[in-house]
Amino acid sequence: MNPAPDTRGVILMPHSPPSRMYRKEKSILLKESSLALYNNMSVLPLPAKQLTYFASVHGTTVNMVSASDDGLSFSHRQLQAKEGSLGVGASIITQAAWCVLPSRVLLVLTSRKGIQMYESDGSIMVYWHALEGLESPPGKAVFARGIAATGQRFVCVGTSLGSVLIFDVPAKGTNITLSEVLEKHCDSITDIAAELCEQPEGVPDLVTADDSGALCVWFSGEKFTLANKIPASECTCSSVKLWNGIIAAGYGNGHIRLYEAASGILRAEVRAHARWIYALDLAPLSGKLLSAAEDSFVQVWKLSPSPDSEGIEIQHCHSECVTDTMICGARFCNPEGSAFAVTGFELSEIIHYVLA
Repeated sequence: MNPAPDTRGVILMPHSPPSRMYRKEKSILLKESSLALYNNMSVLPLPAKQLTYFASVHGTTVNMVSASDDGLSFSHRQLQAKEGSLGVGASIITQAAWCVLPSRVLLVLTSRKGIQMYESDGSIMVYWHALEGLESPPGKAVFARGIAATGQRFVCVGTSLGSVLIFDVPAKGTNITLSEVLEKHCDSITDIAAELCEQPEGVPDLVTADDSGALCVWFSGEKFTLANKIPASECTCSSVKLWNGIIAAGYGNGHIRLYEAASGILRAEVRAHARWIYALDLAPLSGKLLSAAEDSFVQVWKLSPSPDSEGIEIQHCHSECVTDTMICGARFCNPEGSAFAVTGFELSEIIHYVLA
């Protein structure tokens, strides 16, 4: 049984959270189950088409589902990742995520072989970047993991060697180029996040996390520069988000830490889960934070700057148990955070929740 979440060094809202903020809707079936990978779910809402895309990884396959907003129609696609433009040699996929830029949306896949970028529906591969040229220490695997879009035209992807590859993406076409490599991490990249809210110029807008628990905070642009580095922790930082100048980081000990992005100062720590956190997500229009872990629980929080201090207020809003399931993917389905979706290890479905 999961203990009630407790907190340390945080400001909590004085009233008790509602017991049932969200209700469970009909599940969305997958062609194959989800694997136990960090952040193993991506969601792309398309309000103009009244559709939402979902994706999770199983081995060499990305299972994609487009679901109508009324929940009456579904369309499945299985994207078999291939090595290189010739489409030969399937490789083990480590993550799949949609990258939303002002001019286009790409579906980005990372694997043990390289990085692949597709049109948003997975129909056409527009770019392939091989990892075979990277030199690794003996016994250390080479793979890519951690995906985020930032600024007007950049897609950032991490590697197992601790480097972060910055790709310059044109408004259309296949002329995508590797513009920069960031090398401030000493351990494998686990996750990358970009600022979800518009910030004044000169404010950090990218954060990268690694297996040691270290975080690097960056200014993006024609030349990416390091704003600060938060030292390694006692355990892995498996998932990270950046919102309104606040870094939310989830760790292997079940804790969530909230840092000030500009200074790297720890503002709050929450003992959120009994086991390893696998996914975080933030709803940019509401400041809701979603956390999911091996302990079968999904928690919803509300973040806001404290009006009376430099701290951060965090309110626990909702708790959901997916019985006997190691949750590996959880995402809000819209910018308001009024719905979220969950999947888990060996679970062949996406469980959907909406505001009650």
